[in-house]
Amino acid sequence: MSGLPQVEIIEEGMREGMQIESADIPAEAKIRLLDALSRTGLRTIQVGSFVSPRWVPQMEHIEQVIAGFTPVPGVRYTALALNQKGAERRARHVPPLAPQEAAARTTVHLCDVFVQRNTARTQAQEIAAVPATVEAAVDRGVTEAVVAINAAWGSNWLGKFSQERRLDLIRLQMDAWEAAGITPQTVWIGDPMSWNSPRAVELQLQAIRQEWPQVHTFHLHLHDGRGSALTSAYAALRSLSPEHTLVLDASIGGMGGCPYCGNGRATKMIPTEDLVDLLETEGIDTGIDLASLVEAAHLAEEVVGHALYGKVSKAGPRPGVEALYPMDMPLVETEEQAQHFRLGPSTYAGCPSPWRQPITSPARDEIDGARCASGPERGARKDVP
Repeated sequence: MSGLPQVEIIEEGMREGMQIESADIPAEAKIRLLDALSRTGLRTIQVGSFVSPRWVPQMEHIEQVIAGFTPVPGVRYTALALNQKGAERRARHVPPLAPQEAAARTTVHLCDVFVQRNTARTQAQEIAAVPATVEAAVDRGVTEAVVAINAAWGSNWLGKFSQERRLDLIRLQMDAWEAAGITPQTVWIGDPMSWNSPRAVELQLQAIRQEWPQVHTFHLHLHDGRGSALTSAYAALRSLSPEHTLVLDASIGGMGGCPYCGNGRATKMIPTEDLVDLLETEGIDTGIDLASLVEAAHLAEEVVGHALYGKVSKAGPRPGVEALYPMDMPLVETEEQAQHFRLGPSTYAGCPSPWRQPITSPARDEIDGARCASGPERGARKDVP
């Protein structure tokens, strides 16, 4: 769509989602979900993390998952590694995993409490490690760098952080890279404790653009514990320009959360299906088959054993001409009955139908006539009455 940035979606359900779900989910079930996600048109899928099963038992069988799934050409599969041992394990699975990204990265958390709980380091140690990280990257011949801040907008233990403090920690890293002759063009911002808000995100991106106009990629990892992540992502979309790329992390069904942040599964993430629906409605072609993504969301609920948090998987996408609801359909009350958009009218069989006369509309007659004259709408569902 004219005037908006390029958008990339990274699917994190297999990592961010699974890490907060039951450790008893079998590898075979995870493989089914990963295969389903692979067939949706998603271009980047994070399959898990190489971490200690002592602390993250949900990732104990990541090698089995990688060995068992069916890679789809054109999909980039990644995995998280937090230390050298994890990186070595990850390297043994390339391919099907993509090689490690060429860009080097420095990261500083705004919340000193969270980083200690999450990685057993202090903020001071992260800051002190920046020069060595930059030096090692230069020695390897790295020419691209990512500057990252995490727990960016607020902390459940320390409260709200100021934009000035965020800029200070970005600047500290930018200066270190630029002193070494590398100009970072990507800024990554994480929000594990769901302190994002649309206005705060918009102001932050504007401030980065003003001080570092060379930055062209903004990568946001927004959690949705307080319900504003999708709106904040939209604010980011509207605050960038066509020369930018906006990378958004999302998770099928919205599952996700960090056990170290104090909110557990309530932290959630942007549901991938809701994000795709919003982007497509705004005129951005994601290349993702939303119907397949909705089916994957329902499979995810089956795999984890409980309802997830996406909206589009419950109410359905906005129906195209071929999928408009029948005007005489009965009353629909439950989410199960609402699944008629994908399962057909059997879901509401037996529901009360109080209409004494058929419901008609000249507007609908015009729509139906145009539909019959022009043929099926591209991408329309044909299994809905």
